[in-house]
Amino acid sequence: MYRFTFFIAFLLLLFTSCEQYTDYVKSDVTYNTDDDYVLDYLGKHEDSIFKVQIPVELIKREKNAGILGLKVNSFGAFDVYWDGVLVGSNGKMAQSGQAEVPGTEMTYYQVPENLASIGKHIVKVIGTQSQCREAHRGINVELESYLRLHRSPLIVMSFMNLMAGAFLIAAIYYFFLYINSTRKEATVLLFGIICLLFFCLLIIEYVKFYIDIPYTQYYTRLKIIGCLTFFISMLVPWYFMLQFDFKKKRLFLFLLFFSLIAIYIIYYGHYDITAIYYSYAMCLVSLTIATDAAVRKIKGGLIVVFGLLVSVVVNYFIFYDFGLFIAFTIIVLSMLYLHTIRAKAIEEEHNASLLLSSRLQLELIKKNIQPHFLRNTLTSLIDWVEESPQQGVVFIRALADEFDIMNSIAEETLIPIREEIALCQKHLQVMSFRKEICYDWEEKDIDENEEIPPAIIHTIVENGITHSQPPKQACIVFRLSFTKEKNYKEYTLLTKAKNRTTRKDKSSGTGFKYIKARLNESYDDNWQFNSFAVEEGWLTTIKIFDKK
Repeated sequence: MYRFTFFIAFLLLLFTSCEQYTDYVKSDVTYNTDDDYVLDYLGKHEDSIFKVQIPVELIKREKNAGILGLKVNSFGAFDVYWDGVLVGSNGKMAQSGQAEVPGTEMTYYQVPENLASIGKHIVKVIGTQSQCREAHRGINVELESYLRLHRSPLIVMSFMNLMAGAFLIAAIYYFFLYINSTRKEATVLLFGIICLLFFCLLIIEYVKFYIDIPYTQYYTRLKIIGCLTFFISMLVPWYFMLQFDFKKKRLFLFLLFFSLIAIYIIYYGHYDITAIYYSYAMCLVSLTIATDAAVRKIKGGLIVVFGLLVSVVVNYFIFYDFGLFIAFTIIVLSMLYLHTIRAKAIEEEHNASLLLSSRLQLELIKKNIQPHFLRNTLTSLIDWVEESPQQGVVFIRALADEFDIMNSIAEETLIPIREEIALCQKHLQVMSFRKEICYDWEEKDIDENEEIPPAIIHTIVENGITHSQPPKQACIVFRLSFTKEKNYKEYTLLTKAKNRTTRKDKSSGTGFKYIKARLNESYDDNWQFNSFAVEEGWLTTIKIFDKK
């Protein structure tokens, strides 16, 4: 519950910051003018010369507003006049024998103080637009104090740069986490990619304040923004599908993809509208997935639903350029919250695995210090020492060697296969003295470089000794074989003897439970264990698959 409270507090703080920013950027100049003027081309069509006169009525200027500034948004290269006085130029107009030097789409100019009186004025723009005429863009002018015209973008960029830096660091961190992790979780990689794309989106959106972009390249930046928004709109719902184990991943991804393509086709050329509808489609699909998770009572589902609803509200009520990034930030925060839940689950799994490992170590030691085993072994040892001291010494050494090997591997998760074989051979030697039965060990195609969980083959050998009837003349043979294929490797242990019991339920018994626990500890679910009767005796297979 405290996490949910913290999340709400953070959102309130974020909205407060947005409100303070909105209050700050309120204009200190009141004026009237039309929103947009269509370019009126003069002369020959190929000359692309235009001249526009825009009436502006200056109604009020706040005290200490400073020098009056004029902002002009237009394509082309042009000169700007205020009441007939040249106040600045943008690029260089095309002239006879000289090509046009394109200006930028947005420029700022100072209006002389003696011309900035309250009343009606004329802004005249004369220039050329040799390229991108098919865009049919007009001219838009705004009045503001010259200081605010320059300061407002810097304030926006300060917020956005902090946000971009945070996402870049998050992207790098999660990429490193994915590279150095043994689990290779897709959600970690996906989150890193989303953070990197969001960093790129922020940089490309506000790069216009860092460098001068000619109007001829104006749409290039918007196209890049559209592509980045498209990919983010695909990846965010995919991330939620993986986190919440959504059942209809493929269907919803196809529907989302074709919806985004449809939006692109319908609103082709309307870049801001396209990006807005991309974000709406992303939020709608993500909200469906999160609602499904909340209904299934998956942890984190409810807070993601809340975060997505808040992002929609923010994107609707706050100016697009600012609101979209705030909305995306809220969504990414929701994703980050899911990561904290996942990290906690992984930590709990790790602690559980440590407890399991300790328990398995204890089970391994208990296997060889059972009172029944020790009593029978020591009784047999006394008989051998009395009847054949020389063989008794061999018996003692075999028993000591088995204990030494068992002690050395008790704390290991994986051991070389040769150590496991040595343990089995020593155990067969001990049991041959104790039961006075001939046991023989055979092996085929063993790879000396392979590793295996400790004492799992040893446990199978113990079961074979317990449940096999000795032949009248020949030995009980244990044959271990190894095969390695492209996607898996397999150990096969054949006990060549007559079965003492049917052993119908091969899953019962502490021995098999120990084997399965060890396999699960080392290979998760990437293994198969089978044990069944065959004509020659009893066959046990352990198949280990490559990790997915």
